Amino acid sequence: MNQPNDLVAARVPDLETLRAALESTGYLADRGLAGALFLALRLPRPLLLEGEAGVGKTEAAKAVAEILGSPLIRLQCYDGLDAAEALYEWNYPRQLLSIRLAEAREERLAEADLFTEAFLLRRPVLAALTHPGPAPAVLLIDEIDRADDDFEAFLLEVLAEASVTIPELGTVRATVPPVVLLTSNRTRDLHDALKRRCLYHWIDHPGTDRLIEIVRRRVPGTSAELAAPVAAAVRRLRTLDIQKAPGIAESIDWISALALLGVRRLDADAADTTLGTLLKYREDQELVRERGLDWLVGVPDA
Repeated sequence: MNQPNDLVAARVPDLETLRAALESTGYLADRGLAGALFLALRLPRPLLLEGEAGVGKTEAAKAVAEILGSPLIRLQCYDGLDAAEALYEWNYPRQLLSIRLAEAREERLAEADLFTEAFLLRRPVLAALTHPGPAPAVLLIDEIDRADDDFEAFLLEVLAEASVTIPELGTVRATVPPVVLLTSNRTRDLHDALKRRCLYHWIDHPGTDRLIEIVRRRVPGTSAELAAPVAAAVRRLRTLDIQKAPGIAESIDWISALALLGVRRLDADAADTTLGTLLKYREDQELVRERGLDWLVGVPDA
């Protein structure tokens, strides 16, 4: 297990300090999420954050990086992602140039001369492991559920030992192990071997009151008279059988659009004009319009 980082301990000595620090970045975390982040930082252990898209998983990693004053190194996962794209590759044009320069000088390069640190291109995982500190880098492995089984298997060494093996160079072990946050939208189940190496927290959609607080912080100047019906409308949408329920990001976009249009009170016309900021599938928009825009904005008996 990685050893605690003294600088991290100084920045987040206890849970309440971390909660206050998260709030200062504009990220509002309940006690459960703050507790999971605190343990990930102080034990330290990788943390797997699961939840539907748009509940703030990626933003949590950004907030942690801001608190630590560390770089956020993001690996966006996708189907077909392999270890080389996540870890490293060799700078082949530079290697070829070195070969030609050696030939011009009538020198001979050994294979070992071409596979050194000087020719190594660090991709996100290796960049996080070799970050010099003193604060650890924050490695965000985003949407791990989009990658395949082989990539999960590759990550096991990284998660368990903060190290990777490069055939030409040997094992690279982090001197300042990164803070590792993984996110998943749960489009598929992850393997137990990966979960065993991580702490875990499920992030749910925020309640109405918390959503009001979040959007008012993220869109300064938003009145309670506008934020409250927007939050209530988002809650109503989650009662419908739609393909993609709006998350925090969409709620913030909706408030921003309404503010830009000068809307002070949410009504059916304003909702109709701005529905595309909230719902990103035509079928979802049609379903809401069939149910009624008056119902969406809370007109009584709609």
